[in-house]
Amino acid sequence: MVSSIDLESLVVGYKSPVIENVNLTVNSGEIVALIGPNGAGKSTVLKTITRQIRKMDGKIVILGEDEDGISEDNLAKKLSMVTTERIHPELMSCFDVVSTGRYPYTGRLGILSKNDIEIVKQAIDMVGAGEVADKDFSKVSDGQRQRVMLARAICQEPEILILDEPTSFLDIQFKIDILSVIKNLAKEKNIAVLMSIHELEFVPAVADKVVAVSDGKVFKIGTPDEILTGENLAALYHMSLDESNMLATGLIDYSNSS
Repeated sequence: MVSSIDLESLVVGYKSPVIENVNLTVNSGEIVALIGPNGAGKSTVLKTITRQIRKMDGKIVILGEDEDGISEDNLAKKLSMVTTERIHPELMSCFDVVSTGRYPYTGRLGILSKNDIEIVKQAIDMVGAGEVADKDFSKVSDGQRQRVMLARAICQEPEILILDEPTSFLDIQFKIDILSVIKNLAKEKNIAVLMSIHELEFVPAVADKVVAVSDGKVFKIGTPDEILTGENLAALYHMSLDESNMLATGLIDYSNSS
């Protein structure tokens, strides 16, 4: 596998560190899931990689190049991010919203070429949002909005996809559909995916690697089977061993049935 993201001794936070000494590699075609309690710093790591927050220390390497030396325009062509934050575009159809993912290539005027339009259509089809393409973005369901935002990210033709809790606030079927799209995207397009996720029951079915963060540090990194054990979950989420063993058993059952 080719290394797409390398985090070296990364320190993230605001006025003071939230997580220190993050060392992590995400390879092309690999899905890496960040798990941990609320407030552990998962989103802070992701927002630091995408320059929404300035790193405090350490190094971020994107596709073999120090991120500090990559321009904003070039970074937008290398990676894209989907968050749970709701956007409120004025009088824009879902197609229009997806097409804004072509800005790194079209410029701010957003004039689409025939090739751009085809890429937009392909992204919409890929996420199964064709039925809402012509509808007002502000009037579609949360699940469809998340599909549209994922299509927008795909339109950037990134080699890296950053996802901050992509399935939060969605009904169960939408969660499964979105994660299936993400998994297929990683494998078919060889895209590196780094995502935070709260729903542990889906992690074994979608993630190749799990990064557990808690108490200001990376707790452990490994495969889902290695990380999602009763002992690890008890330490990570500060729960009793009996509770964590019940949770881990449920996760194993889910994984085996998928």
